[in-house]
Amino acid sequence: MSETSAAFGQLRVGPFADRAGKIEVDRIADDFGMSKTQLASTIGLAREALYKSSRSRSPKIQMRLREMLEIVERISGWAGGRQQAMSGYRAQPIPAVRDRTAEALVKEGRAAEVRDYLDHVALGGFA
Repeated sequence: MSETSAAFGQLRVGPFADRAGKIEVDRIADDFGMSKTQLASTIGLAREALYKSSRSRSPKIQMRLREMLEIVERISGWAGGRQQAMSGYRAQPIPAVRDRTAEALVKEGRAAEVRDYLDHVALGGFA
């Protein structure tokens, strides 16, 4: 893993986390103007996964939320803000992975491929 990849996992998700470090679904949904159903779809889970706090705090769901937030945070500077980054996350095809979107890859559990691509671009590689 490159230094950039290692640092990538350290990106700030603080505004969305509670005191215990768990990501709060309501904070994300409010910030991005989404319903919990839309948020669940964005990370590839059934809507029910985010409606009970006990389920939304499970390791799998926390990991998906963290992956999405880390990717959006990473590209927000390039995109011009968090809202624009979310739009890119959901719609911008990534040529290096057969024009799949970051959203599609995260849904499939392939966030590492998005991180690798972003590392490549950040280091001056072509898209």
